[in-house]
Amino acid sequence: MARAALVTGGSSGIGLAIARMLRDEGYGLTIAARSPERLESAAAELAAEAVAANVASEEDCERIVATHRERYKSLDVLVNSAGVGVAGRIEDLETKHWDLQFDVNLRGAFLVTRFALPLLKQARGLVVNVSSIAGTIPAPGLAAYGAAKAGLISLTRTLNAEHGDDGVRATAICPGFVDTPMAAWTGMASDEMIQPEDCAEIVRTLLKLSPRARIPQVVIERT
Repeated sequence: MARAALVTGGSSGIGLAIARMLRDEGYGLTIAARSPERLESAAAELAAEAVAANVASEEDCERIVATHRERYKSLDVLVNSAGVGVAGRIEDLETKHWDLQFDVNLRGAFLVTRFALPLLKQARGLVVNVSSIAGTIPAPGLAAYGAAKAGLISLTRTLNAEHGDDGVRATAICPGFVDTPMAAWTGMASDEMIQPEDCAEIVRTLLKLSPRARIPQVVIERT
């Protein structure tokens, strides 16, 4: 049976870089994203199944996995890369922006993973959660984003604890500022930031590990 992977947030940034790597490694792909235009363009490039969806919606999360299952029947790699960031100090941050970041960055990853677990257990698959260095250190101005990404790291570790015996392995990738549209607000030049392909290379390495080797967390610092 051919190997298959599902990437949320797969139409741009880190998700697209990982999807390209998986395509090059021979995986059949499903990519999910909110923007239909970018999604269709990426899907055409990757010869991937495209699912226009918002991971803040439980129904959309279920549909993403169902669409993948219908086409590929198996799931070897799940990449939860869909994310959103709204900067703001604690006293200035609106409740709706707090909720949005938890809904997309944490709840969405939980939901997609929960729906995908039967397939992942069957394949003894790998889950890659794209977290952030902001989930590991204090990040002034990124209170909600950092808290949600810290929660994603915890979810990753709990997934390993609960389903390691099923052969499912999970890794949280925690990069500093990456050259993506989400980081445009920093004003940093492209060559000052971590590249999306750096994250993809981490995932490529994870794919090469023996079945008993597990890396729960990778922090990528910016020099």
